[in-house]
Amino acid sequence: MNFNYPDGRKFQRSQKPVKLSTSQSKKILFGDRGMHLEDEINESNKYYRGHDIAVIYKKPTPVQIVKVDYPKRSRAVIKEAYFRQASTTDYNGVYNGYYIDFEAKETTQKSSFPLKNFHQHQIDHLRACEKQNGICFVIIKYVALKRYFIMPATKLFKYWDGQKHDGPKSIQLSEIVNDSYEITPDYNPTLPYIDIINKLIESRKE
Repeated sequence: MNFNYPDGRKFQRSQKPVKLSTSQSKKILFGDRGMHLEDEINESNKYYRGHDIAVIYKKPTPVQIVKVDYPKRSRAVIKEAYFRQASTTDYNGVYNGYYIDFEAKETTQKSSFPLKNFHQHQIDHLRACEKQNGICFVIIKYVALKRYFIMPATKLFKYWDGQKHDGPKSIQLSEIVNDSYEITPDYNPTLPYIDIINKLIESRKE
């Protein structure tokens, strides 16, 4: 059977199948899926829980429901609601006896990361968890660069405190590279961030 394009050109079937190299295949699988960082972390957490590696969840945001409409007895529609309080960080849980607490942030910038993406109550929460010997950090995704970094909370505090004393309002990419661990997306888990948690734990023993 012959096929033609709308402009009359004939469709030519390729005689030889296009074969991708291993590196090309991996790039398509892991590097161009268009997922948000939250989805990637949630997938990873599901894998870690399913394999009894760690129990980490995204924290629910506390909401005060004010008005509910019942168009049908079996269905309720929330018409008005408010956040009860400012949220702390995105994720927490336990891994190998350690309390884990971290925030996840994305940026479309290529050379820096704006500190305004964080809030004072999040920094205060991370400090409090650090005082209790929790393993605290932030996962930063450079969307345009498709690069992922894990910065220990103690390193983040340095930049946060610096801006309060008229320092830079952004962290440069080169600084993030120096003060963070870079991770590469994989298949299972999507983001193998537990590998970095192990390094953070080992660094405390040194």
